[in-house]
Amino acid sequence: MIDTNMKGRPSIFDHARVVEKAQQVFWQKGFAATSLDDLLKATEMGSGSFYNTFKGGKKELFSKAIQQRREAFMAFKAHLKKSASPVAEIRQFFMSIATAGEEEHLRGCIIANTVVEMTFLDEELEQEAVSILKEVEKMFALAIKQAQETGEIRNSASPELLARYLITVWNGLNVTRRMYPSNKSLQQLIEMQLSVLS
Repeated sequence: MIDTNMKGRPSIFDHARVVEKAQQVFWQKGFAATSLDDLLKATEMGSGSFYNTFKGGKKELFSKAIQQRREAFMAFKAHLKKSASPVAEIRQFFMSIATAGEEEHLRGCIIANTVVEMTFLDEELEQEAVSILKEVEKMFALAIKQAQETGEIRNSASPELLARYLITVWNGLNVTRRMYPSNKSLQQLIEMQLSVLS
């Protein structure tokens, strides 16, 4: 009988947890500045196990890390669909920025960061990140359309235009929060920017 609990051979490999640990490193340092040693240390894996698990190496793990963030956005989308007030949920989505700690402000958004970093580095990863932001944009457009139909939003601009505006706000905020990591000033800024949803 094989002892699956031998040292170095854990009986349960928590793949999602490994990706999450790597994601935190990528989020802080970016793709290019993250070394294999950084990832091995964060995930507590040996190089052999690492390459057996992620045959595409650092790039595969990075892709899985940003897809894990996509899953978080999709969970919010499911929540949004069930909400009686999608506008309130979107406001809270943005306001969560103004309740974050300084370290989180300095990291920004890993998806927006990826679009910027990968523009001239890796087109495949860039497009992966772009597609996630476009999914979020569509999610906003659907919620805005619903809110316009119920009268919660009186702004008559097209849902698609307002949704793209929100993505622009999101991307901009994730740079501005690094310049001014003050929750009070960010809250005031977000309230002003979201006045279009009225």
